[in-house]
Amino acid sequence: MSYAGKNLKYIRKQREWTQEEMANQLQIKRSLVGAYEEERAAPRLEVQEAICTLFNISLEEFLFQDLSEKNASGEGGSKTSNSYLERRRSMKSDKSNNLSQIVPFVPVKAAAGYLAGYADPEFLDELNTFTLPMLAPGDYRAFEIIGDSMLPTPSGSVIVGEKVESFIHVKNSNTYIVVSNSDGVVYKRIITNDDHKEKLTLLSDNPLYEPYQVNTQDIVEIWKAVYIIHKAGSQPMWNVDQLAGVVSSLQDQISTMKRTMN
Repeated sequence: MSYAGKNLKYIRKQREWTQEEMANQLQIKRSLVGAYEEERAAPRLEVQEAICTLFNISLEEFLFQDLSEKNASGEGGSKTSNSYLERRRSMKSDKSNNLSQIVPFVPVKAAAGYLAGYADPEFLDELNTFTLPMLAPGDYRAFEIIGDSMLPTPSGSVIVGEKVESFIHVKNSNTYIVVSNSDGVVYKRIITNDDHKEKLTLLSDNPLYEPYQVNTQDIVEIWKAVYIIHKAGSQPMWNVDQLAGVVSSLQDQISTMKRTMN
């Protein structure tokens, strides 16, 4: 029996690497890492050798020994809770005893897989985390955003959001991370002009982008923005011509929204 797939997954998580990060280290496609770990395919000999070199283990250990059992055995054969997932889950479950809130982080490179994995505990356990002591108790997640649709919030900012459990708690004109089947992960300002909230209007802060509507049935998660993190000096500056264009575009959008609401 070969333990290659199980061992690959175990040692990757011991390093706290995502499948994408492991693939980069081995110079192979991320989908191959998933196939190896799920034992849908066996790694080629050159990949096995690269793994053994990377993690300083022998080929015999990688193929024929259960490394999770080996590393969990202490002196006298006793078991210790030593796996990466167990340590992370224990840390997350101990939030009540920790003054700092633990926040899972969804980078841009993981956003594509987030729609499929947002409810999968194993996917979430693979996300890196950080802590913010100023957060009140709650369920938080952080998302990296790219693009200029929410200027002056710069591309590359990290939005820390608190989970919104129901559409009735969405407040008009506030900013949210919206996860939907149609658009994936987006950061927008929500306009709730529908009393029954069957549709939400998503508005960009950059007036060069047109607002659009999304059906609430298409939305799987909403996170209310509570903090924005970005690099010092990355805040963009508007010049006079840009500001004039912004004002003109805002006036047009307000006129259009008034006609729509009437």
